[in-house]
Amino acid sequence: MASKNDSTSTAEKIPKLPSLESLNWLLHLFYIRKDFKACKDLIKEQVTLTNGNSEYALYVHALIMRQEGRIQESLELFQSCSVINPANVLNLKQVARSLFLLGRHKASIDVFNEALKKAPSDWEIKHNIGICFWHLKQNEKAKQYFKEAINLSKSEISFLMMAKVFIQENNADAAIEILVKAAEYNPESCEILTTLGLLYMKQRHFQKSFEALGNALTYNPTYYKSIMAVCNMIQIHNDHDVALNKYRIAADTAPESPRLWNNIGMCFFGKKKFVAAISCLKRATYLSPFEWKILYNLGLVHLAMQQYASAFRYLNSAVNFRPKEPLIYSLIAVALTHLEDSVNAKQAYEHSLALDGENVYTNLNFAVFLYNQGDRQGAVSRLIEFRKNFDSIIQGKRKDIDPELQDVVSKLGPILNLGETPRPKSIEQKQEKIANDSAQKYSNITKPTDDSEENYRRESTIASVSNVGFDGSSRSETPRTESRVSTANLMRRDFEN
Repeated sequence: MASKNDSTSTAEKIPKLPSLESLNWLLHLFYIRKDFKACKDLIKEQVTLTNGNSEYALYVHALIMRQEGRIQESLELFQSCSVINPANVLNLKQVARSLFLLGRHKASIDVFNEALKKAPSDWEIKHNIGICFWHLKQNEKAKQYFKEAINLSKSEISFLMMAKVFIQENNADAAIEILVKAAEYNPESCEILTTLGLLYMKQRHFQKSFEALGNALTYNPTYYKSIMAVCNMIQIHNDHDVALNKYRIAADTAPESPRLWNNIGMCFFGKKKFVAAISCLKRATYLSPFEWKILYNLGLVHLAMQQYASAFRYLNSAVNFRPKEPLIYSLIAVALTHLEDSVNAKQAYEHSLALDGENVYTNLNFAVFLYNQGDRQGAVSRLIEFRKNFDSIIQGKRKDIDPELQDVVSKLGPILNLGETPRPKSIEQKQEKIANDSAQKYSNITKPTDDSEENYRRESTIASVSNVGFDGSSRSETPRTESRVSTANLMRRDFEN
């Protein structure tokens, strides 16, 4: 009887230790509801109660710190979790991600390699190591790890990143091959199909591009990037009304997209509704004031409206953001010519040709300008250069060259004694003064993929590639006696570099 009482008293003296995981469910519930205040209060209680040994409480606290932008603090908390439970691979992966976000890519690779020893078949670790090597500009190692990640799991983000590396190396064929393979394993991925469609568009395989983009819209009719790409292709073929109808769908998804309003503005420009075009372009530049293409297009439209001072102002702003873009200098030269500043206009033409001496449009415009300035010898040399480059383009069976180029050459060539047959003197005298704005045609611009970003999440690393089309337009002004504007769409094809 005494022994029974002793055992009872001993049991009453044993303290009841709190369970380290008893409230993890509630902590998780607060976190997924984004009730971070309640989450932090519960974390504080758990940490105090367990004397700082609650792994999950520290882990959630670190995730909250990362979302608040306090990356260094989140790194320290993840490191504490790793000390408490060194066998947990997820803690090491989060430590490596925090190091990546701090720009410490080599340190991140070291931690990922340590995690890889404990989980050699984790495709996400290999994928993340590939991203780190890609940021370190070690593309061969990056491709190796992306390939290993693809072999372990046919995840679309690994395919997309592999394609992005090839695109960065200007190897579009290899990128297309990767994406075609990716589409076999992820047939309903709108991101893959859109990227593939844009690559086909860049290669000028419009039928294949349309098929890929059409498949993407079949799976998701409101997918913003696919709509933008399809409309971009429609604009290339001058079907502006159809493009505007489709842009209405995109406007419901992304009403504050500067690219959307830029493209809508250029649709109105193609329809010669210049006031509406300027209104849309100004809204686009309000949403993205540092985008040079929008400023370029504003200058283009103001030139069409013969508002040369305003055109020069926008083009001058565009050249500040893109100082090595030859077409901007060509348009600046046109604006300066109309503003009767021939000295600076000539310098602008020369600078444009120094950046791209094979541009047929700039060569022809410069030839007309020099002839109007009385420099026949310079005009002859520019026209010869134009013909040489134009013949090489024709041999390449390019169909996007404006037919009015030949009309201008047929007028200028005989005057400079470069035509096939001499013209009567009376006709030559009538054509003696060709307007400075003749043949203002500009070729397609391709903007590099702005725009890829790596978004790190808890479960997986999302590396998205932005492939949204960005249109511009080319300007054509015939001699003053018949002032007209023709358009040839400028395409911003992403792969933002």
